[in-house]
Amino acid sequence: MTSLREHALSCIHAAIAAVDPERLTHEWLTGHPNILDCNGQIHFVAVGKAAAGMVRGTLAVAADRVARGIVIVPEETEIDAPVRFEVYRGGHPVPNEEGVRGAQAILDLAESLGEGDLLLTLLSGGGSSLMTLPPEGISLDAIHQTTDALLRAGADIRQLNTVRKHLDRLKGGRLARAASPARTLALVLSDVVGDRLDAIASGPVSGDPTTYEDALQTLDQLGVADATPNAVHDHLERGRVGEMDESPDPGDPAFERVETHVIGNNRTAAEAARDEAERLGYDTMILSTMITGEARNVGRVLAGIGVDILRTGTPLAPHACVIAGGETTVAVVGNGKGGRNQELTLGAAIALDELLGEGSKGANERVLVASAGTDGIDGPTDAAGAVADGETVTRALQSGFDPARSLADNDAYPLFRTLGDLIETGPTGTNVMDLAVVLTR
Repeated sequence: MTSLREHALSCIHAAIAAVDPERLTHEWLTGHPNILDCNGQIHFVAVGKAAAGMVRGTLAVAADRVARGIVIVPEETEIDAPVRFEVYRGGHPVPNEEGVRGAQAILDLAESLGEGDLLLTLLSGGGSSLMTLPPEGISLDAIHQTTDALLRAGADIRQLNTVRKHLDRLKGGRLARAASPARTLALVLSDVVGDRLDAIASGPVSGDPTTYEDALQTLDQLGVADATPNAVHDHLERGRVGEMDESPDPGDPAFERVETHVIGNNRTAAEAARDEAERLGYDTMILSTMITGEARNVGRVLAGIGVDILRTGTPLAPHACVIAGGETTVAVVGNGKGGRNQELTLGAAIALDELLGEGSKGANERVLVASAGTDGIDGPTDAAGAVADGETVTRALQSGFDPARSLADNDAYPLFRTLGDLIETGPTGTNVMDLAVVLTR
């Protein structure tokens, strides 16, 4: 009998395949044959974890029509591009100097465009880090320190971007302002809950509803103001009192000639996982594609849903697959190694052990929770996520691990590595947040 683990992995791989950026970009452009028409020249910029695939999809449709392209991809990405394109390898999750050079090249290109030109902007997750262009007086190291403090405090993507958009010359709609009066067409692979355009890659061509004041309040609310460099505080304060231009809000004239389309998102991936589960014979349900919150707590909730299905047949019959998408957060208080998907799964493992109890070996092996990042990268590890069932805690204890201690120290990776329960896909070249699968037999 095929294991729940194999079925869970099959669902996750189907989800990742469904958000292949090359196919999605090619299909969208082919389906809109006149969208690239313009009186001048077509230029494009592509930024993010899915940039290489989105470039391939674009070139398959319009290679002979593009005058110039600038691409910023993660350092390990393989990409073939025409010689007239500039390729930069930016840093993620920590920006690097090459990404800064690429961002400057993008700004220079945007400012050179005329009214008849078209700027095709291909955006995907990771773009905020990869395309970083600090304002004068702010060093890249100051950006690193600020971002690290925010992440360690458990900042969600909205809070993170509220600050980052006010420490950059392209984020928060500033790229659209620089490209005006040229027409801008943005194709987006969303890695943000709710597909908020101002949040994806920090919204370089979308209006910014936040302000310098909001950025300062975010630092205070998360308790990281003292861990932030003085230069960052000074810059935000100068912006707050009006000494620098605010990022353009949604009603700014810079967006009158901007057109944006989301061509793939977490829902796309979740539906593919559902279809695969149905093919495998499961009664299925997409719980939500907007799951947020502390990862370990979300794991406990998903474990509870699985046990409820197993014992009561609600909300699905016991041979069931529940799919949940979104992006959780982790408040880092320990010194361990892991990622939000591994932490979610470890939280689920502990909950399954508690809920099923001793002497339930048969039931323990009939419910499983798996969670993975669709980009194949979960935190600073080489894994995409992990799988767990009702036997995970017992096996961990037998291997010398205390799961509760591992969770408290944010140290899920060594535990799952030892148990052979990591999900390892390698970088996938796409990114639409995370996907969790709950299976019961």
